[in-house]
Amino acid sequence: MRIPFGKPMIGDEEKAAVQEVLCGTALVHGPRAKQFAADFAAFTKAPHALAVSSCTAALHLTWFDLGVGPGDEVIVPAQTHVATAHAVEYTGATPIFVDCVPKTGNIDIEALAEAVTERTKGISVVHYLGLPVDMDAVNAIASRHGLFVLEDCALSVGATCNGVHTGLLGDAGAFSFYPVKHMTTAEGGMFLTKHADLASRIDKKRAFGVDRVVGTRKMPGIYDVTMLGYNYRMNEMEAALGVEQLKKVPGFLDRRRENYQALAVALTEVDEVRVLSTGDQDNLVSSHYCLSIVLDQPLRSKRPDIVNKLKEQGVGTSVYYPKPVPHMAYYTAKYGHGPNTFENAAEISYGSIALPVGPHLTPDDMRFVADSLKQTLHEVL
Repeated sequence: MRIPFGKPMIGDEEKAAVQEVLCGTALVHGPRAKQFAADFAAFTKAPHALAVSSCTAALHLTWFDLGVGPGDEVIVPAQTHVATAHAVEYTGATPIFVDCVPKTGNIDIEALAEAVTERTKGISVVHYLGLPVDMDAVNAIASRHGLFVLEDCALSVGATCNGVHTGLLGDAGAFSFYPVKHMTTAEGGMFLTKHADLASRIDKKRAFGVDRVVGTRKMPGIYDVTMLGYNYRMNEMEAALGVEQLKKVPGFLDRRRENYQALAVALTEVDEVRVLSTGDQDNLVSSHYCLSIVLDQPLRSKRPDIVNKLKEQGVGTSVYYPKPVPHMAYYTAKYGHGPNTFENAAEISYGSIALPVGPHLTPDDMRFVADSLKQTLHEVL
């Protein structure tokens, strides 16, 4: 494939860093996880950052630490990866799904406000495809009701609102470093917060709840467990990758923005699709994860044909996301959401195609993607 949707940008620096770890004796509990967290804190200007095993782990740890459980509700976007909802489901609490707005795919703020009940304990927001949510409005709702705000930043490394990085706009944030994201540690994630007490508790709960981690014990192997915790740590190989990848993120982000803008311009003359508005807007700086197009109604049934024809031309695509989470079989069976619910999220999930803009590509590649799409739509029509 000439233009894959995503591609990890791994160089000699990352390989050497991982090799150095493998030649040493500390594969976990070493200095690199601490360094990566410190570097990510400096990059985002976060007071507190903790490296964890995944974005899902960071989400789950947060609700777990807050004591959210059976009988409680957490508001969750319908248009998101299932992990956002799973993190709530793990605790026994109920995810209350809210539709998105059709223009951007971000959560509908008015619907969010209407979803708050006396059982609501928190709000989980997702910066869809890297465009920050209107967090001033979300925080105003949270403040009125005394709710915790957790940001799912899986697609928003580098995204800011008024100069403040995502993950620091609410009470806490969770980041993903999966291979096709803005940077990668293979697997792995990061937890950010402004609250020192929360960071201290999460620090312990990501490592079984032990009171003294390796390196701080007076006698090796001797420690106590003061709270319930999980094994959600990041290992040293992943962290070594992260340290080197983070150095390249500014350049990655510049190329993503350039590619996104080039592709958006090239698609302005394509009448059969609508480009989701997920680029930079006013005081919002997007991370430009991808460019997603929504097909006009007559073309939606032909989406598989369009994707296959693009693949034949060497253009990789994806879908974000295949279904609104409440339409997934598990959540439908448990909560009974019908197929005609969350219509804006459904329009995007069932009618969109995500096009690549990653740093492995160039503006010339974007012109090829646009031309391939135009040719494909002509053939299909």
